[in-house]
Amino acid sequence: MKAKKVIGYVATMVLVLSVIGVLVFKFYEYKAFKTIKTSTSSVSNKINQQKPFSVLLLGVDTGSDGRIDRGLSDSMMVATLNPRTKQTLLYSVPRDSLAEIKTNHAKKDVQKVNAAYEIGKAPVAKKTVSAFLGMPLDYSVTIDMGALKELVDFVGGVTVKTDIVVSFDGQTIPKGTHHLNGEKALAYTRMRYQDPRGDYGRQLRQQEVLMQIVHKLQSPQYMFRILTLMNKLGSHISTDLTTQQIEKLISHYHQCTKHVVTKQLVGREAWINGSSYQVIDTANLQSASDQLRKNLGLTSKKLHNTETKLNELNTDFFSNLNSTTYNTAGLDTTYYTDNTY
Repeated sequence: MKAKKVIGYVATMVLVLSVIGVLVFKFYEYKAFKTIKTSTSSVSNKINQQKPFSVLLLGVDTGSDGRIDRGLSDSMMVATLNPRTKQTLLYSVPRDSLAEIKTNHAKKDVQKVNAAYEIGKAPVAKKTVSAFLGMPLDYSVTIDMGALKELVDFVGGVTVKTDIVVSFDGQTIPKGTHHLNGEKALAYTRMRYQDPRGDYGRQLRQQEVLMQIVHKLQSPQYMFRILTLMNKLGSHISTDLTTQQIEKLISHYHQCTKHVVTKQLVGREAWINGSSYQVIDTANLQSASDQLRKNLGLTSKKLHNTETKLNELNTDFFSNLNSTTYNTAGLDTTYYTDNTY
């Protein structure tokens, strides 16, 4: 495999895996690493057919701070990769977004979207976000937060610029421009409570570190060290991609790093049953759905799900910018949810 393609592939995988990780690949005569938890059967044939595809990226709060439980999805991103246009669209989803958790229970279960992973791991998270955005989600990749330290240290650290003091887990990054090692970068991308922008500020810091890593991985100096990195990162990553599909990504999707667009879903704070949520208005949900579907080569489709139905019932919340009261009563009534995307 040519060096340029290897580096391009790794950069693609950094995008696909959010801010933390790259997947296994073949390199000259070396065997593909088997440390990553892959699927034994295909959940979608999009990659096999070299079509545009989507993937849910889950950064879970295990693998750092000594956590070993299942955890919540601390970071959620939806990525669409189009090999024809060579474009990647990456959308951050607020972890506290109000959403219907897609389980098999008869009664609707509406809570923070990041609870979906704790309830049913990646399969439930994928169904939940798919319905939330009205788009197909072909694959999922889960990376625990402990992988970030390994990746940042691998590229020799990242340089960030912050206009606030970031302090988390015993690490403090003052205002200004700083070069961070893996431990400090992990703290930098995880803090949210001290940021006046909350989770949205954290998403921007995650994207900042992501793009730094992508830029650095373009350098050939990392090519001969990637095999060592794969051994370290493998145990931190699981996916419903098959090994064969991962290998196809090398040849058919590595150029999707040529044009990368990062965006955020932005909502409003609402207090529901004593807890703070982010409610995404229908216009923002529809806009994100339209853009993600377009990059998949799909036409727009009007959202008609539990979230938009609840928004219709809360016109006072949206007409009064000072209101934080959002009513979810009546969820056991019949709401039509279109599950065909």
